[in-house]
Amino acid sequence: MRVALGSDHAGFELKNHLASALSDAGFTVFDLGTHTTDPVDYPDFAAAVAKAVVDGRADRGIVVCGSGAGASVAANKVKGIRAVVAHDTYTAHQSVEHDDVNVLCLGSRVVGSAVADELATTFLSAKFSNEERHVRRLNKVKALESGA
Repeated sequence: MRVALGSDHAGFELKNHLASALSDAGFTVFDLGTHTTDPVDYPDFAAAVAKAVVDGRADRGIVVCGSGAGASVAANKVKGIRAVVAHDTYTAHQSVEHDDVNVLCLGSRVVGSAVADELATTFLSAKFSNEERHVRRLNKVKALESGA
């Protein structure tokens, strides 16, 4: 699986940790930055990850900022993205299984590297259920996105 990975300065260290851990686990990782701890704006990196998922360069994305919240808000503005903040493994897999989430947002000031590893692998291992009720609900979400 191809994973787009990005962060702002607050998430830089955790992003680098995840890049290495995911690569070691066999995932193809595209590190879209940031590449230093110099202050940057999280929407730029959330958008870069989201666009990589939408245009097919990556199957899923992970964005790390201080809380995960800002990255989620920004990523969700890109049409075709369903981003979620997850700080527990249930949300990390259930959001994919039920809602076909394609971008995981993590807070580097909320979770440590061991928990982030579990969240990322849980998220990336999960699959959309394709159950009728989940497809129906997902179609309603997509209709909202299209302005219907």
